[in-house]
Order: sequence, then structure tokens, then C-alpha cells
Amino acid sequence: MKILPLIMCGGSGTRVWPESRESLPKQFIPLVGAKSTFQMAIDVLGDPIFETPVVISNYAYRFLIGEQLLEMGRSAKIVLEPQGRDSGPAIAVAAEIAARIAPDTIVAVLAADHVIQDPAGFVACCREAALAAAEGHIVTLGIKPTHAATGYGYIKPGPALSSNQAVFAVDRFVEKPDAATAERYVFEGYLWNGGNFFFRADVMQEELRQFEPEMLDAAAEAVANSRTDLDFTLLDPESFSRATKKSIDYAVMEKTTRAAVVPADIGWSDVGNWAAVWELSDRDTLGNAVRGHGVVMDATNVYVRSNDHLTTVVGVSDVIVVTTHDAVLVVGKQHGDKVKQLVDKLKLDKRREATEHIRSYRPWGYYQSIDNGARYQVKRIVVKPGAALSLQKHYH
Repeated sequence: MKILPLIMCGGSGTRVWPESRESLPKQFIPLVGAKSTFQMAIDVLGDPIFETPVVISNYAYRFLIGEQLLEMGRSAKIVLEPQGRDSGPAIAVAAEIAARIAPDTIVAVLAADHVIQDPAGFVACCREAALAAAEGHIVTLGIKPTHAATGYGYIKPGPALSSNQAVFAVDRFVEKPDAATAERYVFEGYLWNGGNFFFRADVMQEELRQFEPEMLDAAAEAVANSRTDLDFTLLDPESFSRATKKSIDYAVMEKTTRAAVVPADIGWSDVGNWAAVWELSDRDTLGNAVRGHGVVMDATNVYVRSNDHLTTVVGVSDVIVVTTHDAVLVVGKQHGDKVKQLVDKLKLDKRREATEHIRSYRPWGYYQSIDNGARYQVKRIVVKPGAALSLQKHYH
């Protein structure tokens, strides 16, 4: 049995600003280790059980995806959305693409910005999920909780399937709980909803036809009227714009009677904020983690990240310090989710740093702003070997 992976690759990851911005979001950044989380996802899919993946993203990230695949010597079918419509339409598109191969194609929906520390365990879970999906179930991986998290939705497992004792019916999905409810959920054996799904293409289409027919029709038209540009498949904008903007959880998973779950203990993290990055990083005996040019003294449980400037931290605890070319973030570890609110405020203040890096990537390389004034601008331009860019002249 083969699995067709769909990697969702369109998020902006504002909770790990200032490294992650709309122009270079977290899935393309080496937050943990030497590879980006997108490249780590591609690595996990190296097992023979997986077909060549489909990557669905937006137009702005097309060259980043191509470049990072090229670095690894890997390939993928890259499908570009004309606009973000949440996970429902993206998965409807994947089901349509898979159904054109064969109606019973098994699709696995994965996120580009998650980390899996046990790849072999993940592949084993995928095999179990694919077997259940082949029987007509829509299967999710339920992550075994390591603590009473309030930032995740939960899944209550029901009885094991008669055909596969490693897979359980879903009793119900529940929204993100408060702290006391999360404690109870963990005690009662609930699982985190990690957002991975396995299904037969025709089964997902049947459920979409029942619950979201407009979404299904719009996705089918967007694929039918798509066009090819270089190595990319561009979905038809007019058709895709008619798809209902809704997550697959609300569109299908909370309504279907076919939901099933595989309990998974695979070292999963959604790398949702800087505290999660600290947890995944190598730390010293005092709990400090340093990446890049950082020095920590008389401090505990501190994360320092600086790729360019020397960043020093003295006499503090439970603090995140991230330094980039043009911005510095200092935040208490317990307030990591507030970084998104900070970025929203920066956008309201029309701060360029909220969304753009000073380095801009292009198919031929990148350019980086060095200095600018009222009547001049200085850039560093880096061109990859064998690449070229157009000649530009400015009459000022």
C-alpha cells in the first residue's frame, strides 16, 4: 500500500517572530537543528511507503519551496493557492488530485511546520492509519499528551476498531480547554489533535459532498482549470475563490461518522512558540539553550538566539531573547503566545519589521538592504552560481 502525502505549507508562524515573518515563515527556517521544519517533513517522507509528495502553499513561497527541495535533492508536486482559504479547500484540492490518480488513493495530510522526533514511530503509525483509511475511515493521529496543554484541541478515543486494534473510533473532538479541563482530559486518556489526517480520496469527497458541496465543487473546478507555470501548478483563482473558507475540522471531522484515531507517541511538537523551540533544543545543566552568537551568565531556563550579533543575557530566568538584523524580542517563556498579539500591534503601527525581513529571496539568490536614505539605497546582492537576474537602471 502506498500513501500520497500532502504537505500543508502556507502558514505565517507569527508566534516565532522576529525570525518568522510573512516573507520567510517558520516552516522554512531551521528552528531546531540544521534543517527547516519543511525539510524535516520531507525527510520523514523518505520511507518507501510514501509516494512523491504534493506540497500546497501560496504563490509567495513557491521559490522557497523549490530551493529547499533542491538543497535536499528531492522533488514534489507543488500546488499554489491563489488565496488562503484555510485547510478545508486545500484538502478538497488534494482529494481531487488524488482521485484523478485513482479513487482509492490513500492521502496523508501533514503540516510543514511541525517536528517529529521519532520518524520510525511516525511511519509505523502511518501504516496503521493507512490500513484503516483503506477500509473507509478518516483517520487522525492523536498525540499522547506530555502535559495538560491548553493550546491544543483534544480527541476522546472510543472503542478499538474490530479490524484493527491499534486504531480507535473517535468518540468526540473537543476545543482548546482551560487548565483545569486540560488536566482532566489528560487523566481520562484524551489525545491531542495534531492535525494529521489519512483518508481515501473518494471517501473524503463523499463526506465533502454531504457537508460542504460548494467547497468540493470549487476545488474540483480549481484543479480542472489549473495551469502550469515552470515547475508549479497554479489553481484557477476564480474557481478557488468560491470555496468556503473553513478548516477541515469544522467542515468534515466534527460531523463525520467515519472518524478514527491512532494514538501516537512520536515526539511531536507544533513548534507553536519560542518556549516550544526551547523545549526542543539542547540545554545545559541550568536549562539554558544558546543558538548562534549568545552568552548566558548567572541565568536559568533561558533561550538565546542570534545569528549575527553578539547577544548577552545576565541574571535572569525563564526568558526568551531573539536577535535578528533589524529586531530584538525579549519575552517571558510563559508569555510566548502573546508574541502574535505583538505582531498584530506592529502591523497596526505599519512597521515593516512585522512582515518583512531585510533579506528578500528570489529564484536567482537574494538581496539584503544595507543602508538607505531619502535619495539612495545600498543592497548586498548574492547570485547563485549559474543563475542570473535582469539588468536594472534607476534614473534618480
